Amino acid sequence: MVDHLSERHPVYYCSAAIMVLVLSLTMNDAAATMLGILNGLAGIEPPGGLAPALRERAAQGIVRRGKVLTWASSVAGAADAPSFFKDLTAWECSDSSFHLEDAVSVDVRSVDDAPLISEADQRILLLHGVAFALEFSRLVYALDAPSPVRCILGVNDSNATFRFHQIRSGESWNAPDLDTYRLDKMVVIDVEPANI
Repeated sequence: MVDHLSERHPVYYCSAAIMVLVLSLTMNDAAATMLGILNGLAGIEPPGGLAPALRERAAQGIVRRGKVLTWASSVAGAADAPSFFKDLTAWECSDSSFHLEDAVSVDVRSVDDAPLISEADQRILLLHGVAFALEFSRLVYALDAPSPVRCILGVNDSNATFRFHQIRSGESWNAPDLDTYRLDKMVVIDVEPANI
């Protein structure tokens, strides 16, 4: 359900509250148009359900290693975070990032040695990305010490990425105004457990 449409900032906000669980989803105009979000959230289920490879990735789980949150299977040097990155948020985004087109069956053509994904397949990737973020939110709520986490999904004609980071004051990976991403369909999902 769309809770708020800002006339000054045309970014679409959706939220759901289940008991003490709060989930905020924000997307730019391009993503909202592609998903038909104004028609309700029922239409954003991926065809055939979430891709098996994405279910497997979620099943890996996430863990806290020192000050950072990582995939349980990550081999990155968490003890050295943020390493050469500007902050812990940038470190987590780099470590957690993966390409959805590697897990979802879509046609990625090569044109002039560059990948090219059709609008129809970008929509498929966007649907799987949002469904994956909702599945991922269960991992955040299951952490022994829950903390607010932001998932960032970006889809364009060459790739689709999913990444996450803990929400920290004064740190951000993405620009606040998602409509500044002119070439990307952007979705940001904030998972904010109430019992922190």
